[in-house]
Amino acid sequence: MKKKLLLIGLAISMIMPNLFADEGMWLPLLLKKKEADMQKKGMRISAEDIYNVNNASLKDAVMLFGTGCTGEFVSSQGLLLTNHHCGYSFIVSHSTVERDYLTNGFWAMSREQELPCRGLTITRLVYMEDVTSRVLEGVSDDMTEQKRQTLIEANIEKVKAKATEGNHYTAVIKPFYYGNQYFMYVNEVFKDVRLVGAPPSNIGKFGGDTDNWMWPRHTGDFSVFRVYADKDGKPAEYSKDNVPYTPKKHLKINIKGVNEGDFTFVFGYPGTTKQFLTSDAVDYVQNVEDPTRIKLRTARLDVYNRAMNESPAQRLRYASKVASVANGWKKWQGEVRGLKRLNAIEKKKAFEKDFNTWAKNNAKYKNVLSELKTTYAEMEKANMSYTYLNEAVFASDLMIQVRKLGVVIASSDEASLGNNVLKFYAELLKHYANDYKNHRRVDKEIFVRTMSIFYNDYAKENYTWLRDIVNKDYNDNAEAYFDYVYENSLLTSPEKAAKVFENFSKKNIKKLEKDPAFKLFTPIWMQYMEKDRFELAFYDDKVDSLYRIYVDGIMKKDTKKEFYPDANLTLRVAYGNIKTYQPKDAITYEAFSTIEGIMEKENPEIYDYVVEPKLKQLYEKKDYGIYANEKGELPVAFIASNHTTGGNSGSPVLDKDGNLIGINFDRNWEGTMSDIMYDPSQCRNISLDIRYCLFIIDKFAGASHLIGEMDLIK
Repeated sequence: MKKKLLLIGLAISMIMPNLFADEGMWLPLLLKKKEADMQKKGMRISAEDIYNVNNASLKDAVMLFGTGCTGEFVSSQGLLLTNHHCGYSFIVSHSTVERDYLTNGFWAMSREQELPCRGLTITRLVYMEDVTSRVLEGVSDDMTEQKRQTLIEANIEKVKAKATEGNHYTAVIKPFYYGNQYFMYVNEVFKDVRLVGAPPSNIGKFGGDTDNWMWPRHTGDFSVFRVYADKDGKPAEYSKDNVPYTPKKHLKINIKGVNEGDFTFVFGYPGTTKQFLTSDAVDYVQNVEDPTRIKLRTARLDVYNRAMNESPAQRLRYASKVASVANGWKKWQGEVRGLKRLNAIEKKKAFEKDFNTWAKNNAKYKNVLSELKTTYAEMEKANMSYTYLNEAVFASDLMIQVRKLGVVIASSDEASLGNNVLKFYAELLKHYANDYKNHRRVDKEIFVRTMSIFYNDYAKENYTWLRDIVNKDYNDNAEAYFDYVYENSLLTSPEKAAKVFENFSKKNIKKLEKDPAFKLFTPIWMQYMEKDRFELAFYDDKVDSLYRIYVDGIMKKDTKKEFYPDANLTLRVAYGNIKTYQPKDAITYEAFSTIEGIMEKENPEIYDYVVEPKLKQLYEKKDYGIYANEKGELPVAFIASNHTTGGNSGSPVLDKDGNLIGINFDRNWEGTMSDIMYDPSQCRNISLDIRYCLFIIDKFAGASHLIGEMDLIK
């Protein structure tokens, strides 16, 4: 009997969403609860050293970089490190074919050479606060969802207004556990940020999309920026009179390195996780949504990659777009594979069965899972409409331009129409100016391929008007129809565009209405705007309200468990250890990579694996300076068991004393399902070893003046 009970207990432990040792993204305000566990695992500092409102702490060195990455201060003069891929678009924005900083790298050898990055913001958390009681003031269970949300939004505005009254701060209040709890983040936003340094792409993106999400990695994924402020140290718009910002805290850098088993923690802004998803939601992600996205992005990437291999100009033109498209494409493949390997759907079902047994006599919780199941089934069509709109309809520049022009026409009155259309035409001419003949060929192939997939897999059954056109006029040949649309649209060449936009008048709108691209796009867009998006918003709100009840029930069911909230681009701490893993039988991946791996991967015939000549010279001389490890090797990257996700890109990886040892830049492919289900045996975060970062700055780039700003622990 005891043996039987033990087996039952083990079975339950397998299906319950128990928190494994290295799982979790913890709120720094509440880190005191985790302090003992962190110290038991090797940490030698306190929770207050990490987050403290009254005194400078590590949180004052960790910034939200832009709107989706993390960066960290490494000097008293506002010097900030993040990933190369986080700074990518700003490196591209300063690049031309003649001055190609993306390919060749960029290093400012003086403050005057640093390049302003318009639109880039750096956000410092001043403090966070639990404001649940104030946000939910007056809210009751018998309210309708609409009334509840209206009251919550009004309460949020009041709380934010009070927090920012009389100061230069901004405030954001975010829900946690699907609205069971609310935290306010009061921030200081810096707007004068300048590019200081970036390695060549053959270092900063070594391995390219081939190695993306993979281990072992040999990528020097970093870039360097500096934050400026006014003379009083306050945020200000760009001005030549601004001075380098003096942060309240900057990180010391440990170049002694770490060993397997050592404690590490990641401090940053993880974007999105969905640990509480039901089996129906996981089924949709695994078997419908992700495969659809993968298929459509594969079609786009095939076209882009061929084009990029044609010339340096083509590579520069599509580099940023390909990086963006390929990142999700590869991640979703790993996610599907990981969910299947974990048998995630069945595990979720087992947990839900256990939950329903507990909830059967509780009116609040007993029907929540069945309602979620029904809602997911009802919203699938609207979900797919949104997915295809983003991944197929807006895959080509043609459809993006059609949408832009449609917005201009719809939002202009008679007096402003002509002027607004001319502004659009001026932007369109800029679009044509950059080798448009080659781009037209690329864009047409993307349009025809993605729209054909859209038609055959979805639109044929959901847009009868489109099916009738393709059947009647093109003998059910979707490619022929979409080829006709592209070739005959007024927006696919400057010559055709000139006929309708030069001397534009109101009567020209009729020409646009007859344009085949407009005739294709308009009913698809109108169905989404007038029907699908409202359905999606309705179901999203309904799902969130049901999850609020479900998650509340989970937490009440298991009162002894420590729950962490899903990531939502707010500051978090994740901790673990330097740790190897086994991706397959008889294969063990070591925890560290070195420059030897770069040379092993070198292939001059493949762009992703071209090695910079100077890097090779330094390697051949073993000229690693103070950045070599105790064996004389140059470390490049390492893995650990810290729980991370998108947004953690650029996050500092810290040692037991809170010193910088690396810059987080990725997860391993086998662990990409960790946004939904964490597997401690496979989930690893991948980090750039800070010694390789400093080596590139110092020995490769000769920018030793930047090293001189930093506090190194040797």
